[in-house]
Amino acid sequence: MTTRVGPATDPRSRADGLGWVSRAVFPDKRVGLTVAGAPPAGHQAVARYAVVPSVARARFLVPLGAPRAGAASLLAYNALRPPKVRALRAVLGGLARFGRVGLAPFPTLTVSVPAGVPAAELLLSERLSADLGDTPLLAAFGVRPPDPNGKPTLQLFSADGRPRGYAKIGWNGATRALVSAEAAALRALRTVVGVADHPTPPRLLTEVSWAGQVVAVIEPLPPAVRGVPVDDPPRIAALLAVARRGGSAGTPRPLLDSAFLQRLVDQAGRAAATEPAGARAVAAVCALVRRHGNTSVEFGHWHGDWVPWNLGWHAGRLVAWDWEHSGSDVPVGFDLAHDAFQRALVLRREPAAVAASAVDGYLSKHGERLGLDAAQRRLVADAYLVEMWLRTWRLADAGAGWNAALHPALLDVIEKRHSG
Repeated sequence: MTTRVGPATDPRSRADGLGWVSRAVFPDKRVGLTVAGAPPAGHQAVARYAVVPSVARARFLVPLGAPRAGAASLLAYNALRPPKVRALRAVLGGLARFGRVGLAPFPTLTVSVPAGVPAAELLLSERLSADLGDTPLLAAFGVRPPDPNGKPTLQLFSADGRPRGYAKIGWNGATRALVSAEAAALRALRTVVGVADHPTPPRLLTEVSWAGQVVAVIEPLPPAVRGVPVDDPPRIAALLAVARRGGSAGTPRPLLDSAFLQRLVDQAGRAAATEPAGARAVAAVCALVRRHGNTSVEFGHWHGDWVPWNLGWHAGRLVAWDWEHSGSDVPVGFDLAHDAFQRALVLRREPAAVAASAVDGYLSKHGERLGLDAAQRRLVADAYLVEMWLRTWRLADAGAGWNAALHPALLDVIEKRHSG
């Protein structure tokens, strides 16, 4: 009996992570997705995946048909992962080496297309195979809970298990903007490869618009890359190289005359027009001007998400990835502030008020090495916190929803600082 595509078998109808990821990766309804069944009538199977460990608790979709690629999808860059995840992937990677036999206990997801329709017209992995040299590629992807700020990522491998790229999918307003921003940042960073102290960024391989989505394909990290310890001290020389793009120090300028401040004013105004709390952001920017408008500071670039888990070491050089929040014309020191804030907020699970205090502590301890005096350190801290709330609003306004750890708590922190 033929199993037909429908709510009972097509994972795109699910409300969980498997449903969310499969809708993003296979948005065209002409594509058939069936679990533990044959393709629908008139379709031909083009790919099969092991759903690990089960449909209800899916964590990975591992490609079948090329054992070395399936194993590589689980074992590549395992050194960057937490110990428990690393151990699980090692076991699964060992099973994947035996091909379909090794992964037989897990359900099989079959991907099919209507007979006579080119797979490259309907499947992202096929389209990218053509863009990256017309070499057949197999795709694997992890499954996470639905996240409006998350970007499903295809790991692309050749049949012999060589990593060929990572395709980030921007599927809603928020994630399309982030994927486009990272692509632009990586294009601009081509000029700094090899510059002393500047971390090595991955190359952008291609960027495509596909099925209403924005997709950026980024080169794989070096196989031998190793993660930076989460308690590693800040890399000041690297932070300055990022801020200055490997060039010399810029001339400090008053906050009042900066493009950065104008951007804050514009964004806070837009927030006030769409969000009740936006009026508080406008007030925060006005308070920032009153406190620091005449303070001069160096402006430059920033990575935008400078944290230990986005950094690694390879061949004696620092490597940095995930440049989707990168930007220019920000006060030098923003990456240092972000490092402190996120270590407290994410690693230690501390509230926004404690994370803000961590920013002050980091800038007090390390800011002088960035050329920041006491007044400039206070400006950087206060301006960074306003920027972070506006980032939170931008993502929410683009459909990602509010980060409960930052809204409205971060506005409360900012207002308390300005009233002190």
